[in-house]
Amino acid sequence: MNRRVIAAVSDMFFASKIRGTAEHLNVTVDFARTEAGLFDYAKTEMPSLVILDLQETRFDPVRLAARLKADEQLRAVPVVAFFSHVETELRRRALEAGVEHVLPRSVFTQRLGQILSGEL
Repeated sequence: MNRRVIAAVSDMFFASKIRGTAEHLNVTVDFARTEAGLFDYAKTEMPSLVILDLQETRFDPVRLAARLKADEQLRAVPVVAFFSHVETELRRRALEAGVEHVLPRSVFTQRLGQILSGEL
């Protein structure tokens, strides 16, 4: 079965890394441009994983994580988020919202293959 991942990542560097690694692993990744778009897509497609960039500026990724975890249908979908290691308050808020794995950007990049293949 092909894994399907949805990502809220607008940073070109990270989007490119995610896309390239996913192609190598035969994982389908779709990128959401809005909070509503990601939520609606997740409800329709039931992804294997949601990736959130906690530095996303188009919407509040912590609020989105809380919304995903509050939804009966989506709460079991794992959420992995990455952040700048100096943003400890943002990390705390993401964990409180129900994000299973909140990783510094460097660790996220190092473990991206494991994350996309579901081995994290």
